[in-house]
Amino acid sequence: MAMFGIIVSGRLVQTEFQQISETQLVTTINDADNINHIVVFLTGVVPFPEGMGGQVYFSWPDPNAPPNWQPLGFLSNQKPSAIFRISTLKKLDEMGDYSNMMFGQSHIVHNAQIGISIEPLSNIQDVPSPNSIEANVTFAQKMLENFMNFVLSYTITQSNMVPDPTATYVPLSTVQNWYRNFERRLQQNPNFWKS
Repeated sequence: MAMFGIIVSGRLVQTEFQQISETQLVTTINDADNINHIVVFLTGVVPFPEGMGGQVYFSWPDPNAPPNWQPLGFLSNQKPSAIFRISTLKKLDEMGDYSNMMFGQSHIVHNAQIGISIEPLSNIQDVPSPNSIEANVTFAQKMLENFMNFVLSYTITQSNMVPDPTATYVPLSTVQNWYRNFERRLQQNPNFWKS
């Protein structure tokens, strides 16, 4: 009996999930490059046990790396379906090894996958909507620009420096390099700074 189903626009409903462990299931989605949204739902055949829900994860295909699981949101008996926008998700090269082994796989996967982890509702995290993620990205970028403008307003050439034994100096190139790295990581995963 299928507990979960997924809908990808223009395709048949998919209910084949492979059980990886007692609490984890995975299904594969072929040709994921053309997908913008996915609907994940309880089929109604089997409800969650009382106090339990399902954290939904997504992994983009990457021919050079094992899956990186990104949380999308959750399902519960009170929230039996959800639409997830996946077109804005990117590969997360910087996620730790724990994410690669999350659903028992360490080999390279060429197709996108949906993973569902059945957990107590108290452990399940709700993932911000794409709009709030975009707002966080915009905020972080504006903050970085403000920081860079502030730092640049204090720049002087080495010939204009007055020796000050109490001051510590950092090369501007170091700050610019940090800025570029932070912005790149922010684009790859808007929530990387939370870990």
